[in-house]
Amino acid sequence: MTMKSRWYHELGNWLDDRIGLAPLSDMARKKEVPLHRHTIWYYLGGMTLFLFLIQLSTGVLLLFYYRPSAEEAYESVQFLMAEVQFGWLIRSIHAWAANLMVFTVFIHLFSVFLLKAYRAPRDLTWITGVILFVLTLAFGFTGYLLPWNELAYFATKVGTEIVGVVPLIGGFARDLARGGTDVTGATLTRFYAIHVALLPAAIILFIGLHLFLVQRHGMSVPPDIERDGSTRGVMKFVPSFLMRDAVGWLVALAVLGALAAFFPAHLGEKADSFAPAPVGIKPEWYFMYMFHTLKLLPSHILGLEGEILGVMAFALAGAFLLLVPFLDRRRAPGEASKLFTVIALAMIAYIIVLTVMGYTANPIQ
Repeated sequence: MTMKSRWYHELGNWLDDRIGLAPLSDMARKKEVPLHRHTIWYYLGGMTLFLFLIQLSTGVLLLFYYRPSAEEAYESVQFLMAEVQFGWLIRSIHAWAANLMVFTVFIHLFSVFLLKAYRAPRDLTWITGVILFVLTLAFGFTGYLLPWNELAYFATKVGTEIVGVVPLIGGFARDLARGGTDVTGATLTRFYAIHVALLPAAIILFIGLHLFLVQRHGMSVPPDIERDGSTRGVMKFVPSFLMRDAVGWLVALAVLGALAAFFPAHLGEKADSFAPAPVGIKPEWYFMYMFHTLKLLPSHILGLEGEILGVMAFALAGAFLLLVPFLDRRRAPGEASKLFTVIALAMIAYIIVLTVMGYTANPIQ
């Protein structure tokens, strides 16, 4: 044994004595990944985690210059982009990583849905994944306001107003989110605290639990593969799958760098609470299908406000996603569940169609 390898061995023993790394390393070494025609979907979880780490690291760098007040937020971002060396690039990477992370979370969630990977004993894994999906959307919503520009201000005003239509608790929830009755500097500092403290703490907690459950129960095999026995063996998680995962991370990094360099994030005009809302204002793309649905609904349906029914329908859809493992009664190994496949495909089609309509056929005024 060389001096270098002996040093690594001693360091490993030292850490193992104090932290207990042996059980974790044994679990990783024993883990195997099934090989079949749907194996590619297994890489989306790791790519989402990679994009979150990019978000975390660039977010910390932005904190060195950002000032969370209505008087200084816009100017601090403007200074960062114009005066700080590569400041524009860091902000652009942060902005694009947020969009790509939401995109991969969407695909990861629905690929798990279609592959029926939510079935026991992975039901708790699915529930933590749905919670992570909601937290990711919350990240996008709270972070959008922080530059304190015109579009973000009015989009936040519309978004929090929609929260206010929820029966019984809507008004309280809206005022709690805003820090008052209107979107002001108090809203900005409140969103800042949620974005940089509460949400990161929550998402790191659930990521840790989610990863533990994935390691504990391993990768699921889709029912159709399980039924016809068309698996092509297994692959060791370490190092084979992990190396392939790393290749996906490099591809994501290349796409992220290209988007940030060729399509840098813009700042726009500073928010002015006395100015009228700009014509054609739109939410972020991952909220468009919800906003456009509410716009298409009539003012009243069966004597009830259409907007209230729309918000409640989305809340029920969220509850349905959370409870899918318990609603799908077909749980035997290899047993098909065509109804839930149709539901998943219908949800995907609805999101795509309403998003496209929101940006093209009938844009928000």
